Amino acid sequence: MSDETRVKSTIYVTGLDPATTGDTLYSFFLPFGEIVDVHLPTDKSTAQAKGFAYVEFSIPEDAAAAIDNFDQAELYGKVIKVSQAKNLGGRDGTAGRTEGLGSKVAVWEQEGWLKKHEVDEEDKKAVEQAAAAKGSGPDPMEGLEGLDVAGPKPKS
Repeated sequence: MSDETRVKSTIYVTGLDPATTGDTLYSFFLPFGEIVDVHLPTDKSTAQAKGFAYVEFSIPEDAAAAIDNFDQAELYGKVIKVSQAKNLGGRDGTAGRTEGLGSKVAVWEQEGWLKKHEVDEEDKKAVEQAAAAKGSGPDPMEGLEGLDVAGPKPKS
């Protein structure tokens, strides 16, 4: 299964009660189709569920049906939100990210950012000409060289 198909087949479930288990989610979403994987991240210090999960179906249509039917549904007395999972690289959301927010590369060093913000020579010349035309008046800083104290002049 390609990564794109896998993402389309995976749903993101939030608002889960801490008592929710992987088996509970498996049983809850099973009516919509074959489930390949249920990933319920837990807090390492407390061993409780973090309140969200990923459920991967075998085909994207089953995932879409689960979203349509169970978004804003109730589980263990809590309203859950079910949406399409986004491809963020790895399960932690950072693996493989080299572009955009969340990557480990400075934004100005990313090729996509450089292409988007690149200035061509024609634009540089136009800016220089506009600055030269605008700056033809008197210099507002002229005559201030001898001042070393800000504020009004002392009365003598």
